[in-house]
Amino acid sequence: MWQSLDFLESLDKEKLALRSRIFISLHLTQFAPFLSNAIFSSSSSSLSLLSCSPRLPLIRTSHAHSLSIKASSSSSSTAIADPEGIKVNSVPTKPIEGQKTGTSGLRKKVKVFKQENYLANWIQALFNSLPPEDYKNGHLVLGGDGRYFNKEAAQIIIKIAAGNGVGKIMVGRDGIMSTPAVSAVIRKQKAIANGGFIMSASHNPGGPEYDWGIKFNYSSGQPAPESITDKIYGNTLSISEIKMADIPDVDLSSLGVTNFGNFSVEVVDPVSDYLELMENVFDFPLIRSLLSRSDFRFVFDAMHAVTGAYAKPIFVEKLGAKPDSILNGVPLEDFGHGHPDPNLTYARDLVAIMYGENGPDFGAASDGDGDRNMILGKGFFVTPSDSVAIIAANAQEAIPYFKSGPKGLARSMPTSGALDRVAEKLKLPFFEVPTGWKFFGNLMDARKLSVCGEESFGTGSDHIREKDGIWAVLAWLSIVAHRNKDKKPGEKLISVSDVVKAHWATYGRNFFSRYDYEECESEGANKMIGYLRDLVSKSKAGDKYGNYVLQFADDFAYTDPGTGSAGATVRIYIEQFEPDVSKHEMDAQSALKPLIDLALSVSKLRDFTGREKPTVIT
Repeated sequence: MWQSLDFLESLDKEKLALRSRIFISLHLTQFAPFLSNAIFSSSSSSLSLLSCSPRLPLIRTSHAHSLSIKASSSSSSTAIADPEGIKVNSVPTKPIEGQKTGTSGLRKKVKVFKQENYLANWIQALFNSLPPEDYKNGHLVLGGDGRYFNKEAAQIIIKIAAGNGVGKIMVGRDGIMSTPAVSAVIRKQKAIANGGFIMSASHNPGGPEYDWGIKFNYSSGQPAPESITDKIYGNTLSISEIKMADIPDVDLSSLGVTNFGNFSVEVVDPVSDYLELMENVFDFPLIRSLLSRSDFRFVFDAMHAVTGAYAKPIFVEKLGAKPDSILNGVPLEDFGHGHPDPNLTYARDLVAIMYGENGPDFGAASDGDGDRNMILGKGFFVTPSDSVAIIAANAQEAIPYFKSGPKGLARSMPTSGALDRVAEKLKLPFFEVPTGWKFFGNLMDARKLSVCGEESFGTGSDHIREKDGIWAVLAWLSIVAHRNKDKKPGEKLISVSDVVKAHWATYGRNFFSRYDYEECESEGANKMIGYLRDLVSKSKAGDKYGNYVLQFADDFAYTDPGTGSAGATVRIYIEQFEPDVSKHEMDAQSALKPLIDLALSVSKLRDFTGREKPTVIT
């Protein structure tokens, strides 16, 4: 649950232009993850300090069992009323703790999902939670990011779907289909598709010792609403049987249809529907004119994740990029022993190429399930907060889908205010929402939102109901291509950094950085949040913190009980708006150092956690 305040609207325009902010979040394994946010500005204006309260935790277990779908008691399975032409077994089971679903589905270690009936219980609980008309004789989509355990999980999901009377499962070849593509397929097939399963733990590592996840997207391609996820959890607490079709495993490696009575499995090309959508959103000939230039070099790092299946068909075959422009383009179950999170820390190989001597002109990466992105120019990093703002500012002129202009703009609360300024200048509706893409989806379904983003490298629009990594890359290529469409061979091209600096000159720059302190001891982290909450409760406008003056203090809460990863992580987000063009090219860490020092001092993070060195994400 969020108790938030749009502090931006509480400031007059002069003070808004000088705003600075600190936002601290705490994600715990055994207890509720806390969020703590602070907004600061110079002594000539004011400081705002926000403290956030916790989300419920992801409780992990370390019990390892072999994969099995069988009874949890000595009772054998019994046949129940069958869909036409299929024998369905009623498999006795018992409730299993810890299956509360969060904003991005259910994520646990692979070892947890391999416990007897663990996945099967959740899938059956889902069917028990849906109105029968949403799946009986209907079509569902199934896809995943290619990580370890997806192949086994796909067979379980197919058999339970058949046992519950689903008419057809459309599954990506080899079980692969990106999260954005699943949303796109559901929306394209909305006359017959009622939703879909996504097998992914997003940007978390994959492999036998790492993470796996499952979520359900509903009929408009959006993550299942709380009204459904709450029912799923309730049903996991009372489940007593699993309806399992007695059918063999399906060969998912070849395109085509396999029939079992009145149930069928269609293995589909995971790229075709998504590619068709992208061709309708963007001006592909315009992008091709850029990528085929001899004086423009492009590189895309798929990080051995799901976008490896999309990179060659889209960037090479459709848009004319060179085949060697795709790095790590083969999806692997363990992501090549990597961490498929497209940021400066985990996409270090791409960063080294882009910052190296004679680096390419444009670089990009995407994550495990293809919904996140990172954009780089030659020796230049585009922060996610700047990226969504620049896409929004250029959308109408560079992207045909937005030829009538965006309906509205939105960002998550931790994301910088760069997008706010675009909305203000373009006179567009603007929304600040809690973390979780479903909040954007609600606005899209209400036809109030077109472009949105999160500081955690998620960017998207209302073409689907998920964030979309390749969409963001194509949006940036469109902007650069549009700026260079009249450039003759030999003329200096407008670069990624030129686009960003021109944006700063128009809107001002929001310096932004995020520090992650991972695997902190929960006791110290909880004490830190308690200290901050006490500090906020006693704070009042006008209090001084060094060179800063408090403008506003608040305490708000958001509950997200199901997703995450092991360990307690403290995150500090720092933001400072700078209208002075002469200061726009400062290093962000240098520009933000006074605020970073203030954040560490006010929070007493080092005293409470004992942690000194963070991972700098942006």
